[in-house]
Amino acid sequence: QVQLLESGGGLVQAGGSLRLSCAASGRIFSINTMGWYRQAPGKQRELVATITSDGRTNYADSVKGRFTISRDNAKNTVKLQMNSLKPEDTALYYCNTFPYWLNWGQGTQVTVSS
Repeated sequence: QVQLLESGGGLVQAGGSLRLSCAASGRIFSINTMGWYRQAPGKQRELVATITSDGRTNYADSVKGRFTISRDNAKNTVKLQMNSLKPEDTALYYCNTFPYWLNWGQGTQVTVSS
């Protein structure tokens, strides 16, 4: 069973940067569109960014121009570079396929202080 492991979260001041990483235990990245999702307290999980198997990307309007998603199929990893962070980016961040069909990992917490 494929497992997803997210890492790289932390506490950062507004305007700062973080780089999230997601690793999968199985070779699923190369054939799937991957996505980063986030869930803030009291809110539904939302899609942040996606990247197709051939590298085409798409972003939620709220993060466009600030976040960059990338993937390394050989290493079975997908990353999310987050710049110019805002307090409203505070959430638990997850990776999964898009549309999601794998079991969710534990996520990585991102907290942005004002």
